[in-house]
Amino acid sequence: MLDAVPAWPAIGSLAGGAGALWLAWAIRAHRGRPGVDWFLGVFLAQALWCLSYGVGLLVTDPLLRVALETAMWLGIVWTGVGFLGFALEYTGRGDVVRGRLFAAVVGFGVLSTVALLTNPLHGAFWTAFRPAPVFGVETVTYALGPWGYLVVAAETVLVASAVFLLVDTLLSYGPLYRRETAAVALSSLPPGFALVAWTLEIGPVPQLQFAPVMFVPHALLDAYAFNRAEMFDRNPTTSRAAERTAIDDLADPIVALAPDSHIVRLNPAAESLLGVDAETARDRPLDAFLDAPISLDGDGGEIEISVAGRRRTYAVSTAPLADPNGVRVGRTVVFSDVTERERRRQQLAVLNRVLRHNLRNDAGVVHGYGELLAERLDDPELLRMADAIERRAGTLAALGEKARTVEKVLAGGEATEVTVGDIVASVVDDARKREPDTVIEFEADEDGDGDRTVRLRVDVLRAIVENVVENAVDHHDSEGVERDDGGPWVRVSLRRAESAADSELEEATDGNETARGDADRESDRGHAGERYVLTVADDGPGIPEHEVTAVESGRETALEHGSGLGLWVVAWAADVLGADVDYADRDPRGTVVTVTIPTGASES
Repeated sequence: MLDAVPAWPAIGSLAGGAGALWLAWAIRAHRGRPGVDWFLGVFLAQALWCLSYGVGLLVTDPLLRVALETAMWLGIVWTGVGFLGFALEYTGRGDVVRGRLFAAVVGFGVLSTVALLTNPLHGAFWTAFRPAPVFGVETVTYALGPWGYLVVAAETVLVASAVFLLVDTLLSYGPLYRRETAAVALSSLPPGFALVAWTLEIGPVPQLQFAPVMFVPHALLDAYAFNRAEMFDRNPTTSRAAERTAIDDLADPIVALAPDSHIVRLNPAAESLLGVDAETARDRPLDAFLDAPISLDGDGGEIEISVAGRRRTYAVSTAPLADPNGVRVGRTVVFSDVTERERRRQQLAVLNRVLRHNLRNDAGVVHGYGELLAERLDDPELLRMADAIERRAGTLAALGEKARTVEKVLAGGEATEVTVGDIVASVVDDARKREPDTVIEFEADEDGDGDRTVRLRVDVLRAIVENVVENAVDHHDSEGVERDDGGPWVRVSLRRAESAADSELEEATDGNETARGDADRESDRGHAGERYVLTVADDGPGIPEHEVTAVESGRETALEHGSGLGLWVVAWAADVLGADVDYADRDPRGTVVTVTIPTGASES
């Protein structure tokens, strides 16, 4: 039956060699990637093995037949060496390739080559070489010498070691490299078993070597690994190199990326930052989990990311990820939380501008009027100038007080058990005493639980309420709509909301649909559970839009309106409490400020 296809062993061997050459051609574009150069060597050795044997089965000349058998053995010797070199580099152990142990393996290959080429002198590889045709091809038989057995044994050990490394990678890194490593590991088994069987003369036709024919399924499995599983686009070297950086132990979020910018590994901090577990994120692009694009070349700049419902600023830096030989196998992306640094930078920038610009100008006014008074004590304008001095001095004093408030808020402090309603009521009472001509209404709805206490910093809460109320009073233009005389009017209300759904703020927003909608969105940002909602409404001229925009965006601008520093105090104090602040227009006139304070907030 086997004779039905003439010279089929030769055809199968030549097909195996052609497949090895095709695979070498297919992966040539990946040169420089871990393991590729070694794999090219493996395919060339396999091609030499298969083609020499296949052509030899068609040759009858004794000398040429011996030469082809010698070439076949050269292919056997270097296939094992090359395959182990590939496995070591591909699995991230390139440092072993440069070590003494692997140098000994290469040395064995060199000695085997010398012994093979000089075999006629010593017969260490074979003796009694003679023709033994079968199935229509020129097979030969000979007595295998000790070095021949040693080569086959070494070949088996080297290939088995390489397969072990690949299987270990498959088990260690799960599904990411499963298809390619499994395909390459399995591809070595058919020719390996066939070689051992031929060496031990197992089977009905011991002089016929089936290993070259078995390279046909070997080539098909390798082709699958290269073309479908993208073997050299994402390889285990990336993961192993990432492991060596001990990224799991670092507090900063770190992401390891393959050369195609797909995620290979996340440390726990990165899982928390991106809101995804490592298994889900693996083999997906990093951009899929970020709100904004980042640059992966050099300094990635800064990016704002929403973490637990709050925006935080991260400095992004990237670094190449290389194997022990220095070959680039990917990159790491490190996210450093610089939220506190940026907050301090904002604070210093604002305080510097205010204290340098506003205080300097006001002090100049005071000084100038003082000089005029000294020169014109009998001038009828004396009273007006004295009044101007008093007013300017008051402005300077108030500005200094705000600066001290900022210093206290940012200096840190201990949280204590307090009743929020009592704190707000106390601030309102102080404001009424300080501004007797202003109508300040106060409404507190704590669902009948007025004695309830929460843990927070009193000075920070007072800073928020004081500055919001003060802004409404001090910048009123006496053209209000709530009083017949147009004088200053302010309504302060406090309520305790039980859940994120309970955020309509009907009374607090004074019926204003715009403010109510903004408050709804504010409460949905992550304050699920119990929280206090403080609102301060007035009927003044409103806060200039550019000042609100500057505070909300975190970018300091010239403070043309006197409320500027007060708004920053509110923003910074809210950050300390973990609160949210929303500014909205009031209908028909004025501003509504809504502060949402989570009762479980801790100092940030």
